[in-house]
Amino acid sequence: MRQFGLTTAQYAVLSVLARRGGLSSAQLARRAFVTPQAMNQIVAQIEAEALITRAPDPANERILRASLTREGERRLTACEAAVDVIKTRILHALDEEAVERLREGLLACSVELHGLMESAGSK
Repeated sequence: MRQFGLTTAQYAVLSVLARRGGLSSAQLARRAFVTPQAMNQIVAQIEAEALITRAPDPANERILRASLTREGERRLTACEAAVDVIKTRILHALDEEAVERLREGLLACSVELHGLMESAGSK
């Protein structure tokens, strides 16, 4: 990500917003498994670089909804191309069955991590 001027966390935010724009910083923090304070810093940095814009939610103007800009989309596309090359190289050593097991294992870990984060947030 460094060659594109992004941190991994910034790339993750752009990637999430490409799939579902209009999220708040709090929603992005939950999806990226970081604290709301850390996400506020990440969002401020990528907003300063004009990779995202934020607009008040019509129902609650204190909530700012983030969306990708054209530059954010362009930078994300470049990053995703680089990630695809890396993914292809590292998965080349595995057969299809092993790749599927890896995906299932990573999904299970993600679900578990999400549950841990939610339970930690409710304490």
